[in-house]
Amino acid sequence: MKICLLGLNNLSVLAPAREDSLVGGEPVQQTLLAKALARRGHDVSMIVADLGQADGMQYGGIRTFKAYRPEAGVPVLRFIHPRWTALWSALARADADLYYTSCAGMEVGLLAMFCRHFGKRFVFRCASDADCDKSRLLVSHARDRWLYAHGLRRADAILVQSASQADTLMRSYRLSGRVAGMLVEPAQAPSVHDLDVLWVGNIYRLKRPDRVIWLAARLPRVAFHMVGGAVPGEEALHARIRDAAGQYPNLTFHGRLSYPDANRLFGRAKLLLNTSDVEGFPNTYLQAWIRGVPVVTLIDPDRVIERERLGVAVRSPARLVGAIASLLGSPQAWQSASDHCRRFMAREFGEDRILSAYLDTFARIMDAGRRDLVATPSSEVPDV
Repeated sequence: MKICLLGLNNLSVLAPAREDSLVGGEPVQQTLLAKALARRGHDVSMIVADLGQADGMQYGGIRTFKAYRPEAGVPVLRFIHPRWTALWSALARADADLYYTSCAGMEVGLLAMFCRHFGKRFVFRCASDADCDKSRLLVSHARDRWLYAHGLRRADAILVQSASQADTLMRSYRLSGRVAGMLVEPAQAPSVHDLDVLWVGNIYRLKRPDRVIWLAARLPRVAFHMVGGAVPGEEALHARIRDAAGQYPNLTFHGRLSYPDANRLFGRAKLLLNTSDVEGFPNTYLQAWIRGVPVVTLIDPDRVIERERLGVAVRSPARLVGAIASLLGSPQAWQSASDHCRRFMAREFGEDRILSAYLDTFARIMDAGRRDLVATPSSEVPDV
């Protein structure tokens, strides 16, 4: 298959030497998916932001086509040019049979319209619980919310991260979603756990980085490490968190790190801390568990942490204090959770097992597209 993935921030993972693109869970997931598909012989490309790189650059056999510079254009008018026009131009240059994207936003609608107009197939994957719920959607403008809903309804298939997301998608949008697991890169070296607590995430309000400051003040003997870059529009919050972290000798603020550098910290951590108010299935959980690192969090997708004993999920921020202290204070409890993490990942997250849902979905909608084309009179075949 010729498959194109739309992820404007993907260069942060695909070309990790770059420092001008945000590293996030979806760039990690899309890059791992693209590499897995390419290894199986598919023709894979990506649409990424224009960060000054040459168009058509290849990274590990994956061709990239640049859309637009994030800051380009005049407010309001830039929705049409360069965002709509440049995005469609990049999609056309990729010339794929099937297009895939994730995360709610206006690009979902623009991609769906492109695929409908040119007779292409389109798969969307929800990347957060908020993507499935109209009342919690993290999209600011009414126009962009409309475009997102329009794109969802025109997707040939929708993938979700969990059964609870599928239920929410059905209740909120009356649309079906198929659960597809997440890919994870194997740990490259044995873990030596010499850091107490690691927090990794881009610094913006919904991630609640302020709770790390609060926890560091209440657990002065615990060494916390924070990794996260500034998100456009949240630069002031990033500065406040960085400055506040500097007030605590037990809190190290690393700022933005490359994907490989962050992975090295995962390998050293004893615990991964998640403080978010809203998540889907965080990629950071997988990066931690595959290295035997339990998770302490407020977010437990489909209750997997509780069921598989992969750490501790609590119901209120105040209970994070006790959860961290109990795991770090009991080597036996920590080792048991660590062992559960490794066994769970070995059993459930083999690449072939995870990829099967994607490949089956892609093949099914491509077959349906071919049947539709055969059934369409020649005078009605889209002009591509």
